[in-house]
Amino acid sequence: MKHLNKLLIVFCLVVLVTSIQAQNTISAAGGNASGAGGSASFSIGQIAYTTNTGTNGSVAEGVQQPYEISVVVGIEQAKYTNFFCAVYPNPTTDLLTLEVEILDNENLFYQLYDMMGKLLLIKRLIDFKTTISMTNLAPATYFLKVTDNQNVVKTFKIIKTQ
Repeated sequence: MKHLNKLLIVFCLVVLVTSIQAQNTISAAGGNASGAGGSASFSIGQIAYTTNTGTNGSVAEGVQQPYEISVVVGIEQAKYTNFFCAVYPNPTTDLLTLEVEILDNENLFYQLYDMMGKLLLIKRLIDFKTTISMTNLAPATYFLKVTDNQNVVKTFKIIKTQ
C-alpha cells in the first residue's frame, strides 16, 4: 500500500509538471534597455498574439503593455482665451512668482499640492503678480493649480530644489 501511495504521488507530480505552460513567442530580436529613468525589456518581430476583450477591459496575451502615468499641465478653458498665466523660476529654490493677467475676476485662487495630492496651501489671487514662499518645503515636485470658482483653469508642475 505504501508503494502504491508513493507511485500515485510521483504520477501526480509528473502530470502537474508536464501540464504547466508559459507564454512564449518567436521573435526576430529583442533585449533590455536601461538608463537613468529605469529599464525596459522589448521584443521585435512577434509573430502572433491574442487579444481577449470583455466588459471590464481587454488583455493582450503575449504582448508587453506599457503603463504610463502622465500629467496634463497648462490647459486653459475656452472661456479664458485672453488669459495669461505664468510661473517662474521653475525649478525654484525658495520663492516662486505666479503671474496672472485677467481682468474682472475676483474668484481666482491658487492651490499648492504635493505629489500625494495633499493640499498644502490655498490663497486668493489679489494682484497680477503673487510671490509664493517655498522655503519651508522639502525639495520635491509639487503641483500649483489656478482655479476659478473651484474649476481648474491651469495646472503647473513645480520642481523645488535645494
